[in-house]
Amino acid sequence: MTSIPLHTLNDGSTLPAIGLGTYPLDDSQAEEAVAGALELGYRLIDSATNYRNETGTGRGVARSGVPREEIVVTTKLPGRHHGYEETLASFEESRSRLGLDYVDLYLIHWPLPRVDKYVDSWRAMIKLRDEGLVRSIGVSNFTAEHIDRLEAETGVLPSVNQIELHPAFPQEEARVSHAAKGVRTESWSPLGRGTELLKAPEIGAVAEAHGVTPAQAVLRWHTQLGCVPIPKSGHPGRQRENLDIFGFVLTEEEMARVAGVARGRIGGAPETHEEF
Repeated sequence: MTSIPLHTLNDGSTLPAIGLGTYPLDDSQAEEAVAGALELGYRLIDSATNYRNETGTGRGVARSGVPREEIVVTTKLPGRHHGYEETLASFEESRSRLGLDYVDLYLIHWPLPRVDKYVDSWRAMIKLRDEGLVRSIGVSNFTAEHIDRLEAETGVLPSVNQIELHPAFPQEEARVSHAAKGVRTESWSPLGRGTELLKAPEIGAVAEAHGVTPAQAVLRWHTQLGCVPIPKSGHPGRQRENLDIFGFVLTEEEMARVAGVARGRIGGAPETHEEF
């Protein structure tokens, strides 16, 4: 089994340095992917209510035979459930679908500033954490301003902010802001989903220098930045390949070359994107 380094979060919990994403797998695909990934050595699994695969994710966790306390299971609050009571009810639905006594990491999926209920949801998540139903609470797709507001109004910072981050959209400003506040950055679409990122000559040259694939070079770039990538794969071979990134080190020059393909985001902007 591959040994994965751990990050200590600002609440004292630990987070593996790489995880398995499950979007857009359905329940059946998620069950197979999660069970297989855990057998290979993954210990961080990422799901969400809006992925519609929490049931399959939970089945994969149960089927794996890996002790529950070794696994970090993440799920996310959907936009349609923003609000204090709505968040508490939505969490119970997620926990039931997952078939778990507790969730390790619970995130607000998008801030939805027009709706303006994310602080109410955050207060509910603090309650869930204080009651032991959630080990760590965090956010996804939040800006520095959104995080500042959570801290100002509740006194509690997220442990994690999961954002779109890949060499085509390296998010340096967000990473610096997170680091200053002790918030761990997680990377969704770490391989630039749906783009030609992995065919970029800059990345190919770095990968060739280390005898690895372009995907491995990019994932190593994430981990050396201190970010936690969560690549999705239902294929055992690619899962194994994505996990095998801790046996080489990119130089500062190579890190810069990988980030030199910056072109822009794939997904929506947190200030305006709405996902219910």
